Amino acid sequence: MAEEKDKENKKVKRPTSQKREMQNERKRQENKAIRSRLRTTVKAFLESVKAADKQKQKACYAEISSLVDKGVNKGVFKLNKASRVKARLAARLQA
Repeated sequence: MAEEKDKENKKVKRPTSQKREMQNERKRQENKAIRSRLRTTVKAFLESVKAADKQKQKACYAEISSLVDKGVNKGVFKLNKASRVKARLAARLQA
């Protein structure tokens, strides 16, 4: 009985290349989600700029800054891109 459970719970051995493909796909999906969330927040920020809603602008800008910084830490964005995005949106916020 115990031997049958051991056989069922045993991990499947995979070639290294197949494992790497699985890891890459998982990471690609995570990066895609981060980029998508950032784009959605930027769109909301730009809509609030058009509507002249200062409170929503500040909230969106804070969220964008946080998302971009998290993206840099996870390696999704480079540091210069993060700085450029935040600077451009800060200029829009001030204008």
